[in-house]
Amino acid sequence: MTRYIRRAAALCLVLLVALMVNAVRVQVVEADRLDANPANRRTVLARYAEPRGDILVEGRPVTGSADTGQPLRYERTYTDGPLYAPVTGHASQTYGTTLVEDAEDAILSGTSPRLSALPLFAGLDPGRRPGGHVATTIRAALQRAAYEGLAGRRGAVVALDPSSGRVLALVSSPSYDPGVLSGTGGPVAAAWARLNTAPGRPMLNRALRETYPPGSTFKIVTAAAALDAGVVTNVHAPSGTPDPYRLPGTRTLLPNEAKGCDDASLAYAIRWSCNTVLARLGVEVGLSRMVRTARAFGFNDPDLRVPSRVAPSNFDTDMSPDRLALSAIGQYDTRATPLQMAMVAAAVAGGGEVAHPYLVESVTTAGGGLVGRTPRRTYAQAMTPSTARRLRELMVDVVERGSGSNAGIDGAEVGGKTGTAQHGVGNQGTPYAWFIGWARAAGAPRPAVAVAVVVEDAAARREEISGGGSAAPIARAVMEAALEADRRRGKDDGRQGLS
Repeated sequence: MTRYIRRAAALCLVLLVALMVNAVRVQVVEADRLDANPANRRTVLARYAEPRGDILVEGRPVTGSADTGQPLRYERTYTDGPLYAPVTGHASQTYGTTLVEDAEDAILSGTSPRLSALPLFAGLDPGRRPGGHVATTIRAALQRAAYEGLAGRRGAVVALDPSSGRVLALVSSPSYDPGVLSGTGGPVAAAWARLNTAPGRPMLNRALRETYPPGSTFKIVTAAAALDAGVVTNVHAPSGTPDPYRLPGTRTLLPNEAKGCDDASLAYAIRWSCNTVLARLGVEVGLSRMVRTARAFGFNDPDLRVPSRVAPSNFDTDMSPDRLALSAIGQYDTRATPLQMAMVAAAVAGGGEVAHPYLVESVTTAGGGLVGRTPRRTYAQAMTPSTARRLRELMVDVVERGSGSNAGIDGAEVGGKTGTAQHGVGNQGTPYAWFIGWARAAGAPRPAVAVAVVVEDAAARREEISGGGSAAPIARAVMEAALEADRRRGKDDGRQGLS
């Protein structure tokens, strides 16, 4: 009898070990595969069982969560959805997440181990943590000024703090309400189909994901390269460039829209946007130096994040001198996002240094405990401080005496550069109107804001479309909002100091 008991006990032990091995296999070895299995509803149900954390603008939530009472209980809601959609993106139970909703999804959904009191042991915590909050760098007044300035026209606006790299405004137009995509079912599918087939492509983030020929705004990059290389030592000296200018190795003549460009100085060429002078300077600087300077400003960087992904801006690294001449004036294959051109303006305003742009100021737990803060980082030194100083003077001249007069602000120093970019087959498309610039309040130690504006469908006759006429007024409104916000902040700081 004892022998049979021993055999039964041994069999039970083997079965127990088998059960333990199988539990380890299911819980550890195959856990990720089972979690990712579309048939496993537990992960999805758990994801939407609690409210999602909020995205904040100046401390105010621009998102929320609504209790639907359905199995996927909480749906995302948006305050001023179209205004902030280029920042927040959408969080859809059907179509996933985009932009900040995607980049900070682990914080917002409560799955990030950083939300645990003991992050290294977060995996041992059986409960699900409440979603944390994400504070953005966006300033509400600047965002609204940019949004209302575009007024539904196709285009984009980006405003940066040149000193820190904070993204102060990020607008893409036309926009959409991400709340219509939050849930499930027929209405959500219909909204998705409608938005994806709309001629204005409202779900395209033109500020971060669309690249355009930057036109004459790129001349600031070429001028920086020429000054740093010593190709130009006196910005007021005649350049010796004929009008028109024959592209090297070809019979093609490059004309100017502006008058007085024959033998014009660099200062005059920037003021009135002479193609010939800057095209020739690009050739004289040479391909390797032009590529190096463009890269320092941010071109050809496929890894740029803010934290949302940014489409890489392009400056060709292998081309003939005639194509280099066209690329140096923002044509041929040169393409840039509005964020990239805002970085160009910010580099000039910031003394030649490009601060890494960022959109998330900090993340916190649901209770407000600080989880992390985005530090200021240097992206690159795009030019020497002396070159930046000379370019600031030239850009101020553009606004005070040249093509950018519509960007001027009483009582402030404003620098800018206009651009009109040809595109399409045979350059027959409606030109893109560009303006980049920066503004400094009187008596302030440094510029408060740098901005880039592009308008795809400027409301004017084709021959009258210009960055100065279509884009500069929008930039001025955004810069005025930035200066006013700084003025109010200074007053508030003064009152607190006296209290």
